[in-house]
Amino acid sequence: MALSTRIALGILLSWLVLAAFSPFVLSDPDEIDLARILVEPSTAALMGRDDLGRSVATRITAGAGVSFAIALAVVACACLIGTGVGLYSGWKGGIIDLLIVRVMDVFLAFPGILLAIALAGILGPGIGNVVIALTVVGWVGFARLARAQTLSVKHRDHVSIAVALGTSPPRIVMCHVLPLITAPIIVEITFGLAGVIVAEAGLSFLGLGIQPPTASWGSMIRDGTRYMLVAPHLVIMPGFALMSVVVALSLIGDRLRDHWQIDRS
Repeated sequence: MALSTRIALGILLSWLVLAAFSPFVLSDPDEIDLARILVEPSTAALMGRDDLGRSVATRITAGAGVSFAIALAVVACACLIGTGVGLYSGWKGGIIDLLIVRVMDVFLAFPGILLAIALAGILGPGIGNVVIALTVVGWVGFARLARAQTLSVKHRDHVSIAVALGTSPPRIVMCHVLPLITAPIIVEITFGLAGVIVAEAGLSFLGLGIQPPTASWGSMIRDGTRYMLVAPHLVIMPGFALMSVVVALSLIGDRLRDHWQIDRS
């Protein structure tokens, strides 16, 4: 395993551990201390304090939990929906495949983040609505990949033999097709997690995602922009956290893709 991959795994696992155990170990991320407003990073406050005297480090770790929870929920829903649609479309073919492809083309005609912003604006802010908006945007990538992979394996010898033996189509798909397309789906999941984390931060930055006082990296960066000249750590710290997670996930996805020699569709 390459050194960069080990570092990426270490960074990602560290964030996962912090996100999982911070509610039981760290103090309340919403605890206000007006006597310590905009305190710079020091040994007493490793990442400083924000405009309400709240610990930036505590809020970043709390925001990590929110980001990971949303990313896992969105990717799980998008993967299930998209993979199911892609498998069905690629296996059935014909007019059904054509109609599904046209629906995917409609979604792909709009930039993903703009469509997510529009949906979030219609549904309103909140964790549930963010998950719905990003799922509606994210399923298409999984569907395209699953369809392309299904078309490439459905005519292989073992699948043709299963058809000749009278095996039911659902059993063929689940036992002979799905296992062969699992590897590229896993790679897509890693890139999907990175994309959702960035998209959630973007929506929160615009005020369409996680609402105060719940900690979110995007909203922390937005609030910190007002104090860039006097307290740049309010932007630098959550920005670095967001960058480290996204880069780590991207490196892991690249490594998996190279290992399995997968060409993303």
